[in-house]
Parts: sequence; structure tokens; C-alpha cells
Amino acid sequence: MKRFWSGLVAASLVAVLAACGGGNQSAQQTGVSSTEQKQATADKPIELSYAFFAPANTFPAVQMEKWKEEIEKRTNGQVKVNLFPGGTLLKADNMYDGVANKVADIGLSSTTYEPGRFPLLGLSDMPSGYPSSKVASLVTHELINQYPPEAFKDFKIITSFATEAAFIQTKDPVSNLDELKGKQLRISGALTPIMKELGAAPVGMSQAEVAEALQTGVVNGMVTSREGLLDFKFAEYVKYVTDYPLTVNTFVAVMNKDVWNSLPEDVQKVIDELNLEMTQFTGEYLDNHVKKAMEWSQKEHGLQVVELKDKAIWDEKLKSIQDKYADELEAKGLPAKEYKEKLFQLIEKYSKE
Repeated sequence: MKRFWSGLVAASLVAVLAACGGGNQSAQQTGVSSTEQKQATADKPIELSYAFFAPANTFPAVQMEKWKEEIEKRTNGQVKVNLFPGGTLLKADNMYDGVANKVADIGLSSTTYEPGRFPLLGLSDMPSGYPSSKVASLVTHELINQYPPEAFKDFKIITSFATEAAFIQTKDPVSNLDELKGKQLRISGALTPIMKELGAAPVGMSQAEVAEALQTGVVNGMVTSREGLLDFKFAEYVKYVTDYPLTVNTFVAVMNKDVWNSLPEDVQKVIDELNLEMTQFTGEYLDNHVKKAMEWSQKEHGLQVVELKDKAIWDEKLKSIQDKYADELEAKGLPAKEYKEKLFQLIEKYSKE
């Protein structure tokens, strides 16, 4: 789910920003002190702009709607949130920088798309046996709290969550490495070394191009989480899902630090309360949605789930990739081995709950 959909033209962007209200402007820009901004909330709501790169029907955008609903309700209308999904304000490749520059007050993006910027999160995104999106989300949330990414030191983290694991979804069944060898599969960037190690031929492309690529035979399938079978109707083109969890995508929503500091304490308290709640909500929502997508795909399009015949070989290959990456990070002075040990402890912990 990367680099989707078009943004606004420059004139429209200016108009959107003007409509977003005080949340996009610092006290210095407006000539109003933080105290005056807080006092002004008694007369009119605090407006916050919240940007995301994918369409409104995708599960991270559903989370945005829920966050908006909850914060407006819990602050008794003191806060109004303006949502900008679908890349209408910021795109995947400039989301966090856009929030830093106050183009949006809040931005939601996938750290998986920038692995060099979030090295430790890249380690937990790798195949680790996550049984569900809820488990992956809770693990991610706790790891981010215990090992805050350096790249987020000048932001306020609003919430974090993760997809379910990516699964190989193909026109022809893949039950072993021989059947996977040479298959052209659409992947996101973080999957490239993993799929190459397994013998596939990974192809990078935007989600918007996948349906046509499947129809024309440019790719034989894709490797992604399974909600797309329904959301993007991919079940019309692929007929098999290999039952082996691969990588997850981590999502983190952040707020501009100046905007955060300008908010009244009672509003900050509500935002902090929603942090873990939204992690849990999104994980549970996606798991239920994936179940719905699989049932629909099997009933309407005859989708079949394929069991691996050589799972132990896959396990060993992918473990070696993760171990090697941890060693590389450790050599750079990062606590990667400790992080990896904590990762598997948390997966075990939340899988039992």
C-alpha cells in the first residue's frame, strides 16, 4: 500500500491549508501566544488537520475516522478534526516531513516505507510469526514506547499499529520453494531481500497498478496483507493464498510538536488516552475485516488456502535474514539483539491474551 493516488494541485493545497485553521500555524506565525490560543478555545473549537496517503476505505483511514469521532466527543466539541486521506494533503514520501513543516498538524504513514529511517522497527517488521494484526499492533506499540525511534524525537506520537502479516497471493498455487522460484510478485520495498532469498522475482509497483498487472500477466500475484482481496477486489485475479505469514507494515501517526505544546492539558490528556485504545481498535478491526475478506473471496471467487510442504526451510532462511540484520544494527551501536529478544517475548505474551 504505497505511493497511492494523486495529490491536490498547488492552488487547491493553499486553499486546504487556509481552511485547516489555527492548528496548522504556530504562535509565532499567527502572532498569538500559546496561552491565548488555549483561551481562544472557549469561543471556537481547536481545528486539527490529519493527513494520510491512502483512500478513506482503507483500514488506517478507518482508524482516522474513529480517532476523530472519539476526540471530538471526549472534548465535548472543543476539538474539531479535518481529515485528509487519499494523498490530498500529503503523500507517503513526504508525510512526516510535511508534519514537521506544519503542512498538516497530524500525519499517518508507514515506517516500513522508510527502513533506513527507522532501523529497529525494520527488525520487527520482518517475518516473526505474528498470528494477527492485533498482536502485531500491540507488540509494535510497546516496542515504540520502550525504544522510541530517533526520527520521532521532534514529534508527538499519537498512536501506532501494524497490519497483519503479508501473505503470498497468486494465480497458481505455491506450496514449496520450487513453485515459488522465479514467480513475479508485486511487493513493497521491505520485502525485496526476503522474496529474493526465497527465490521469487519481486516487482515493485504502486497498489493502484496491481489489478492491471495481474490482468495482463505482468505479475503472477502479490505479497501483502489479505484485506486487499476484498477492498481492491484482488480475489477476482488471484486464486491461492499460501498459509505462511511474512512481513508486517508498521504505521505511526505523529503530531507536530509545536501544535501539541499549544493544546490545553485536558485535550492532551484525551489524546494520550486514545493512543493505546486506537492500537487495539485498529488491530481488532483489521483482523475482523481480513476474516470477512477471506470468507468473501472463498465464497464468491473460489479462493483456496495452500499449506506449505517445506515450512522448516522457509523458517530457517528467514531467521537467518533477521539475525544478520540484527547483527548489522548491533555493529552500528543499536540495541538490536535486546530489541529482537523483547520482540519475541511480546509476541508470545500477546498471543496468549
